[in-house]
Amino acid sequence: MSIEAARVEDLLRELAPQVLGTLVRRYGQFDAAEDAVQEALLAAATQWPEQGVPDHPRPWLVTAASRRLIDGWRSESARRRREETEALLEIRRPGEASEQDDTLTLLFLCCHPALSVPSQLALTLRAVGGLTTTEIANAFLVPEATMAQRISRAKQRIKSIGARFDLPPEPQRAERLRVVLHVLYLIFNEGYTSSSGSSLQRTDLTAEAIRLSRMLYQLLPRDGEVAGLLALMLLTDARRDARTTRDGSLVPLAEQDRHLWNARQIDEGVSLITATLGKAPTGPYQLQAAIAAIHDEASSADETDWPQILALYDVLEQVSPGPVVTLNRAVAVAMVDGPRSGLAVLGTLDDDDRMGRTHRLEAVRGHLLELAGEPGAARESYRRAARMTASVPEQRYLAMRAARLR
Repeated sequence: MSIEAARVEDLLRELAPQVLGTLVRRYGQFDAAEDAVQEALLAAATQWPEQGVPDHPRPWLVTAASRRLIDGWRSESARRRREETEALLEIRRPGEASEQDDTLTLLFLCCHPALSVPSQLALTLRAVGGLTTTEIANAFLVPEATMAQRISRAKQRIKSIGARFDLPPEPQRAERLRVVLHVLYLIFNEGYTSSSGSSLQRTDLTAEAIRLSRMLYQLLPRDGEVAGLLALMLLTDARRDARTTRDGSLVPLAEQDRHLWNARQIDEGVSLITATLGKAPTGPYQLQAAIAAIHDEASSADETDWPQILALYDVLEQVSPGPVVTLNRAVAVAMVDGPRSGLAVLGTLDDDDRMGRTHRLEAVRGHLLELAGEPGAARESYRRAARMTASVPEQRYLAMRAARLR
């Protein structure tokens, strides 16, 4: 792929949810609007690398997608002809509407209470985050076919209930906000450690998750969990440049060159969580941000305050229990009480079906077995983990760890 084509691809990914939001606000047909936007994106991906990016790329996409909607309506009933006329009038009145970013409103629409929580998450990841069905399935630890059906049903449900394209009123916002935060968290995680492919990271996804979280924070600056999520993303993303070598190989946290960490992002993240923690109801994102801050403020791996991290994980496991929290807590237990204690915590996850779809349990087990002085068992865990992940950098890293234990 040429540099220009790659630049166009990044731009289209950024603009896609904004253009979809504009069309849904104008015409109220989620499913048809998404199809039209996909066609417009395809046209842009073909034309722009050769002809150049338009001076106003978002209005270009909005107009192209709107025309595709209209083309479809021309073959429908007289009722559709009236909508076509209104659409044409809208296109001929370019102004602030075409430059308005409706992504946040689209985010809340996808989290409509008429949808189940899994459907809310899936639809938002697809429409706003731009993830593929495969990526979303990996994020949810479910088969791809199951996720495809879930997304399709969610689109049909949005259409059948006639959901309005507006930010929800204050009484409904808190409940829907919980899902919105989870969605942004998943988008960021998929970008920070891609579930498949040749690259460890997808900066387009992490950047979009941070951008949307900033928008949400501007809308709700007093919400502790909104601030906590933004702080968590900033503190985690700050380590991005140190996570891989020049050839793309993975570098674990303890071995990273901390001089490569982004000091500005760390300062912003620490300031956010310091101003929030203890001043609002404590939630999982604030606790995770506090843990990330402890890692980022340590001048070396040896100076990490593991007892404090373990204390925070103990609270997090009470506030938001789950297998991933337990997995991470096992590492903290190992660092404080020894690898055998950490392995005992890991053992509680062996019968959890959700962990059977991810390589992380075996990867952590391999690490703790290595620390416990069991190279043979550690090697087998690393090998099992390598076979379970679709991420090439993680495969190589785990295979390298196994090879070192001969």
